[in-house]
Amino acid sequence: MPDLLTDTFGRRHTYLRIALTERCNLRCRYCMPEEGVPLRPRDEILTFEEILHLARLFVEAGVEKIRLTGGEPLVRKGVEELVEGLGALPGLKTLALTTNGLLLSKKLPRLRAAGVNLLNISLDTLRPDRFAHITRRDGFDVVLRAIDAAEAAGYDPVKINCVVMRGFNDDEPADFAAMTERRPLEVRFIEYMPFDGNGWNDGRFMPYREMIERIEARFPKLERLADGPNDTSKTYRVPGFRGRIGFITSMSEDFCASCNRLRLTADGHLKVCLFGRAEVSLRDALRAGASDEALGEIIRAAVLRKKAAHAGMHELAQSKNRPMILIGG
Repeated sequence: MPDLLTDTFGRRHTYLRIALTERCNLRCRYCMPEEGVPLRPRDEILTFEEILHLARLFVEAGVEKIRLTGGEPLVRKGVEELVEGLGALPGLKTLALTTNGLLLSKKLPRLRAAGVNLLNISLDTLRPDRFAHITRRDGFDVVLRAIDAAEAAGYDPVKINCVVMRGFNDDEPADFAAMTERRPLEVRFIEYMPFDGNGWNDGRFMPYREMIERIEARFPKLERLADGPNDTSKTYRVPGFRGRIGFITSMSEDFCASCNRLRLTADGHLKVCLFGRAEVSLRDALRAGASDEALGEIIRAAVLRKKAAHAGMHELAQSKNRPMILIGG
């Protein structure tokens, strides 16, 4: 098979994020437009059989890590059966899941047994009132129990995704860091990113260096750890703490030069960049009877069109793109 996954800048894409649904049981302000989003009819969403077909093709081409996202992936009926199929793909080393945690506790034993070996749980605040404000829903205690369940199930680390927004939760990074003292947690602070309908503006954006300053005010000996070649997170640890913290700096210090990620939306479109408008429908090609070889050529052409880097945050804020909820992160 020809090399489908290396672009013109020498980046080899071994990480595929698959959105399972556009639906979510939360309405987070940085992800979901206040008015909601028009959901596509069910027949426009990839079936599990189509997902498995495309996932197999990507893994055979060299993808080693698949992450399941949404919307909220666990609202998709029968997700456990899909996970079992993905977990059985020869050559797949990491099967990851990003979830808001509301449905995780009951599904976790089967997901763990099926091969989900990396888990990210979204939690943007440690205050119940703020949780309700940011997500426009209740469920704070349910998410905390899901984190406990993941830890009890042996995930080490349990990764917590925290989007930091000035005026919403920017006074909490040190509190999150304190959670890592005795627990196998890795809190990943994510810079607020502009997407259609999420109200992004300069006033809400906080660069990661300010987050570090706020954490160092309480933990002045914060130490930098080594990162892997394709890591998106700049990782730190408070000396003596069991867990870690990290910063995903997509806006203030991009990591485009080492990007190895591709994205498959719930409706079957391949996006080679989270912030790029360019998409190609693998769903339509698959349903038209395209062979694996033809699908591979479509993937290869899309990868070769990938740009060296995404635009700056102010330009992105003026550009059209899907809302985050319809991309899958």
